Amino acid sequence: MVPERLSPAQARRTALAAQGFTDRRPSAAPTIAHLKRVVARTRLLQMDSVNIAARAHFMPLYSRLGPYDPDLLHRAAWRPSRGQRLLVEYWAHEAALIPVEDWPLFRWRMDEFADGRYRHTKDVMRRNRTLAVDVRAVIEARGASTPRAIEAELGIEREPGAAGSWWQRGEVKHLCEAMFAAGDLSAVRTDNFVRHYDLTERVVGPEIAGRHPDRADAQRELISQAARSLGVATAADLADYYRIRPADARAAVADLVDAGELLEVTVDGWRDTAYLAAGAPMPRRVNTSAILSPFDPLVFYRPRAERVFGFHYRIEIYVPEHKRVHGYYVLPYLLGTDIAARIDLKADRKNRTLLVLGSYCEPGHPHGRVAERLAADLRTFAGWLDLDGVSVAERGDLAGELRRVMQC
Repeated sequence: MVPERLSPAQARRTALAAQGFTDRRPSAAPTIAHLKRVVARTRLLQMDSVNIAARAHFMPLYSRLGPYDPDLLHRAAWRPSRGQRLLVEYWAHEAALIPVEDWPLFRWRMDEFADGRYRHTKDVMRRNRTLAVDVRAVIEARGASTPRAIEAELGIEREPGAAGSWWQRGEVKHLCEAMFAAGDLSAVRTDNFVRHYDLTERVVGPEIAGRHPDRADAQRELISQAARSLGVATAADLADYYRIRPADARAAVADLVDAGELLEVTVDGWRDTAYLAAGAPMPRRVNTSAILSPFDPLVFYRPRAERVFGFHYRIEIYVPEHKRVHGYYVLPYLLGTDIAARIDLKADRKNRTLLVLGSYCEPGHPHGRVAERLAADLRTFAGWLDLDGVSVAERGDLAGELRRVMQC
């Protein structure tokens, strides 16, 4: 029998199950099949270039599977064997890896980004359509290429001081970005995260590249996927998952309710109507622990993280150091059904040590129990990063207990 009212605890357990945190972790080295299982739950892996601990797109797999060979993700997205690419990069929530078969569901967004995603990129494209044709011809002839390689092929020299940062990109880079946003180009990456642009049909295959589903149908499918990935969610949660406009998301939600794929429910303490995905599992208990990326889909929509877990979280990378509350790269720590702590981590690769620069227990959680579980998970995390040990600094109310446990 489907409930019409959920308690906050039921909503949390439903959300965690939908994201794969109640799935059994592999007893041996994770395989491509395990990667597929995780992606079937999350439907996306948000990307980020920050590598102070581990890049964001590698973390959701680790959080759900435990230590795995990062080469699994490289093979799934960028080095497919026998042409069996599983994941492709596009603008989903933000820049993300998505299943290849989902790529056509974003054709409506590609239409909106016909000249690029950002104003300056649009201006560059509109001024340089002939150059864009030349760029595409180089990629067609050479295969996957960096903007620098394309510039060299075309005999283009950058002005002095154009170092290639986001705000100092050459026009070729902006053109590649515009064509990527429009779906004309796709991209693959090297192990050091350098993007190489290629013709979309060579990356996703001509059959998938040729699909152009109706906008409303595609958005309805994306909202349906978001619902299954979230388990129980508000309309705002569902819209944010793939960054669909609220009005479009509401129309899709209404259609899915009519079709029986979404069920209107009340969650105690939630202000807005919630929608339960039909068939969403609601386990009696959740016994897991996981270090999460700041961009994990469990928490990347901050209003939902606060509503579901009572976890107020803001990433402080762009906050001046003297104004930071918790640290530069703070990761949530999931324990059971709660986000029980947050930790500021840095991989000191030169000294082969995982640095815990700050550690903070969330209100109401026993420091001793949290420290015991977190210490074990930090050791495992350090081993996955090929580091030899963990060093806990004194900052944070959990630091003293965590240091004591780590030294035992």
